[in-house]
Parts: sequence; C-alpha cells; structure tokens
Amino acid sequence: MSRIETLTGMLEQNPGNSRFRYMLAMEYVNAGQLDAAMVQFDETLTRDTTYCAAYYQGGQTLEKLGRLDDARGYYRRGIDAATQGGDMHARSELQEALDLLG
Repeated sequence: MSRIETLTGMLEQNPGNSRFRYMLAMEYVNAGQLDAAMVQFDETLTRDTTYCAAYYQGGQTLEKLGRLDDARGYYRRGIDAATQGGDMHARSELQEALDLLG
C-alpha cells in the first residue's frame, strides 16, 4: 500500500485531521501530482486557517504550477495567519517566499 493510499484511508477515518491532510498533500507533491496536492492544501486551510506550513507549501506548489498570483495570495494569507498566531519564524519564511516572487 502506498503512502497516498495509507493517508487517504486515515483521512476517511478522521477527515478533520489537518496533519494527515497536509501529509497527503505533500505526498502528492512528491509524486508530481500537483493539482491533487492543491486540493488537499486548500482543504487543509479551509478546515484550519492557522496551519502555516500549508500556506508555504501550497504557495510553493502553486509556483510550480505557474500560478504566481495565486501563490502570492497563499503567502499573504499565510503571513496574516502567522502574525495572528505569533509564529514569527513561519511569518519570516512566508514573507521571504513572497519577496522572491516580487
């Protein structure tokens, strides 16, 4: 059984688990299934707007897809979430990613 299948099964049992959903998104990225990854990043952030890693990795994935304006939006939302949550390390990483896009 692949990691994608394992994580999909885990999410069927616990669909609200943001960590499992984020892990599934990352497995899709690693498999080159970027559109499927974005579905999971979007769902992660719909369920948990404070999951800063999903903003960063989602933005990176959007960049790979050539969707630069969407990536900027992801980074900006992540910066807001990190600022509100007091996570200055995540905020810094998200700001750097946004700055690199110009």
